[in-house]
Amino acid sequence: MSKTKITILLTVFIDVIGLGVVIPILPFYVSGFSKSALLITSLFAVYALCSFFSAPVLGALSDRIGRRPVLIMSIFSTAIGWFVFAGAPNILFLFIGRIIDGVMAGNFPIAQSYLSDLAKDDKERTVNLGVIGAVFGIGFIVGPSLGGVLGHFGHSVPFWFVGALALTNGVLAYFILPETHKNLSTRAITINPFIPLLRAVKSYALRGNYLAWFLFGLAIASFQSIFSLYMRDVFYFNELIVGFVFAAIGVIIAINQGLAMKHIWLKYFKEPTLELLMLIVFVVGFLFLNTKTFLIFALALVLTTFGQSILRVVMTSQVVGQTPVHERGEVLGILASITSLSMTISPFLSGIMFDANKSMPFLFSALCLLLAFWVLYRKRKNLTQLELPEDVPMDSMI
Repeated sequence: MSKTKITILLTVFIDVIGLGVVIPILPFYVSGFSKSALLITSLFAVYALCSFFSAPVLGALSDRIGRRPVLIMSIFSTAIGWFVFAGAPNILFLFIGRIIDGVMAGNFPIAQSYLSDLAKDDKERTVNLGVIGAVFGIGFIVGPSLGGVLGHFGHSVPFWFVGALALTNGVLAYFILPETHKNLSTRAITINPFIPLLRAVKSYALRGNYLAWFLFGLAIASFQSIFSLYMRDVFYFNELIVGFVFAAIGVIIAINQGLAMKHIWLKYFKEPTLELLMLIVFVVGFLFLNTKTFLIFALALVLTTFGQSILRVVMTSQVVGQTPVHERGEVLGILASITSLSMTISPFLSGIMFDANKSMPFLFSALCLLLAFWVLYRKRKNLTQLELPEDVPMDSMI
């Protein structure tokens, strides 16, 4: 493997470790500033909001001036953001740290573009992107465990550590990474992130899928932003145990997506059926999460982890499968924008709900998923009435 590819994968790995460290340790660190659940979830939301506005611009900028300068700027901004966050003297600097990271949050999509540039053919491109997915899974196993262990030495230690990792990565990228994007674009850069969302609203063919994806995103973001708080306040887990729980989730996701997806789920179920089935499994899991009995909670966690990991793949595949080949890049961009929007809205809501009643965020997630099930079920029913096969591009209906 080339030094360029190794450096890119290292960038993704460090990025995911940072994300993994944040989720379990954040409530324990921020509790030194405030006990409000809304404050903690708002830190998730402000990052997502900044990345919602910045990601399309950074992607277009990398087309315009090259991958290398944009990626290096993004890596160094990640380091600065973590250092500001780790050394925050008050709440304001917590938000400044997340904003600094969010406004240049282009590491992951630009890394994908880098590896696409390096590929010699379509097969190699698919393999490269698959390797990114594998690195993402490994990073999400390592990150929470690392956050839990380092948090024992001080709740700010994990953030200093991740900042130092990002700084080292930035130096390596500066000296090692070449520019791979030779045909620079001259297209004007749009700064309006709502354009992809407007296209989603106007798409008769995929509108239902986009709405279901948004509801799925609301459920996931609500769960992620209060999960550590729930384990701390209900089961009295410390940061080490919370970190190991998240690592176990990462292991289940890796096994489910790496092995079970191909050899079990897609072997015995058609994608549309699997999509609806896993939405129901996900709903049941969220309803059972609302418990103070840990064995039931653990079972519910397995159900939600299976549901989440399968639905991410299948829902995306269903959208791509109904899209003409020449429009699939744009459609995947729309899905990314919808994800960022849901991750901006839901943490605010879940923080307010958690402060009012610790069970409400889980019930909210279950409701969102029930609505997603209804939307997709109605679409399937309409397709059956029209006698259109699922794999026919929906544009033919217009």
